[in-house]
Amino acid sequence: MINRALAALCGLMAASLAAAEPLPVEEVAPGVFVHQGAVAPMSEANRGAIANIGFIVGDDAVAVVDTGGSVEEGRALLEAVRAETDRPVRYVVNTHKHPDHIFGNRAFQAEGVVFVGSARLPAALAQSGDHYLAANHALLGDDMIGEVEIVPPALLVEEELALDLGGRKLMLRAWPAAHTDNDLTVLDVATKTLFAGDLVFLDHIPALDGSILGWLAAIDALAEIDAERVVPGHGPASAPWPEALEPQRRYLTAVADGVRALISAGESIAAAPARVAPDERGRWQLFEEFHARNVTTAFAELEWE
Repeated sequence: MINRALAALCGLMAASLAAAEPLPVEEVAPGVFVHQGAVAPMSEANRGAIANIGFIVGDDAVAVVDTGGSVEEGRALLEAVRAETDRPVRYVVNTHKHPDHIFGNRAFQAEGVVFVGSARLPAALAQSGDHYLAANHALLGDDMIGEVEIVPPALLVEEELALDLGGRKLMLRAWPAAHTDNDLTVLDVATKTLFAGDLVFLDHIPALDGSILGWLAAIDALAEIDAERVVPGHGPASAPWPEALEPQRRYLTAVADGVRALISAGESIAAAPARVAPDERGRWQLFEEFHARNVTTAFAELEWE
């Protein structure tokens, strides 16, 4: 009886995998494909598919950049790769630790790929992985969270690393603390397309989980990258470079200046969210969901300047 039940379950799982539809993707540059995530918090309704994720096709192999907010989305991304090319997936690059970018990793384990990330990513996942699973359990449900496995990178980027897909070079760069303490960018040299992960937000308000001073410094360094377009972590599938940096530069500068002014005036952290950067309210989606947390995180950092 148990064996028959197990066989039936395996059959259902196989049918589910076989029935996966390719994730809709846009070719933003030759051989560079992006799925545009919903500008929304992770939820059962959007199945966790809120981040921009994609892949780059070389002559010999494919590199996937982030895998989405569920194993289901990761499988659909793999189907999108297969719909475009029969070349194998050689690398999965995770741009940072957040669930909407890594919860799909398990879908690629059977492909024999090498997972790549910042040298600080394994520690970040070890510290936060269980919390992310628990925190998103109510949002995504038993079935979706039950499939997720926290997969740390095997190939680590200390500063910079080049990947060769066959006639196509990718330059990976690890960044000091900014959006998180484990941010990584991927530059496709051939098309000058920069996958920035959550170092770049458009439309969706930036979410601070690292250092506001580090992020402002990173914006200046990012602007020097020789790219023509960027794939932001959230927002449109691609945008002109480096103009795409300006909205978040304006926002983060307004937050830093506003927080410093309150600190100088001896105001408490409790007063900060309502009084810092009020003009930014109508310029971003999800302002109410993230602004207060951004301001309190910045306050905790800047009061020790």
